[in-house]
Amino acid sequence: MPYSQAVDCYDYPQYWDLSFRDETPTECDFFEAAFEQFGEGKFRRVLDLGCGGGRNVVEMAARGFEVIGLDNNDVSLKYLTKRLKRRGLEAEILNADMSDFQIEPPLDAALCTFNTFRHLVSEKDALNHLRSVAQSLRPGGLYILGFHIIPLDAHPDCHERWTAQHGKTKVTTTLKVVRFSRAERREVLRFNLHVRKGDEVLRLKTEYPYRLYTGDEFRSLLRKVPEFEIREVYDFWYEIDYPVPFDHELSDAVFVLQKKDDA
Repeated sequence: MPYSQAVDCYDYPQYWDLSFRDETPTECDFFEAAFEQFGEGKFRRVLDLGCGGGRNVVEMAARGFEVIGLDNNDVSLKYLTKRLKRRGLEAEILNADMSDFQIEPPLDAALCTFNTFRHLVSEKDALNHLRSVAQSLRPGGLYILGFHIIPLDAHPDCHERWTAQHGKTKVTTTLKVVRFSRAERREVLRFNLHVRKGDEVLRLKTEYPYRLYTGDEFRSLLRKVPEFEIREVYDFWYEIDYPVPFDHELSDAVFVLQKKDDA
């Protein structure tokens, strides 16, 4: 069976989220550890940006947080609504553009991991996103932002494959860079999802554009949002006791940003 040629993998949140489900407990443990280590006051009200099918929304709600899931994909949000109902959990679901939103009352924390931020392919959208987050956070609140930094000596070719399984459903995800331009600060990633449910096989293919960032380019962007300061930097191992340098070798970056008290 050939791969579909006109499919948005985000329209299949049950399979997309399954691809990353093994990361969920580790991520959410890290979020809670960061709240404890860097936060000021009690952390309860949390926004998950680009939440998709809501793997982190569901997990954080199960841990007792008041969670808002924001995304602009109706299919994913409908799936999340059913998922919460099935688990007997509550969360607020918001269909909005992550480059233009405001949340009231103010948030204690916002979360955005696994390159969702890089879907904002223009400087304007990325800047508006950071400003929207800053406006929605209370002073002392945290923004945990994870995405790939592209080192200057990085090879443009990239190919990854991993498999996740839950019950009788097995998803093998293949990621490949199909276009890379430093001049345009743009790369296009192709995702192939091979889904097997018993004897049933489904093959999905999607290409998404992502914005490229070097460390210096992200520093430059962040300077335009003076409400934020970097409290610490980590990698995708999510080990709260082992921060990493924000240098030119950094690639898998998780930034703990804090809204300044006087902002």
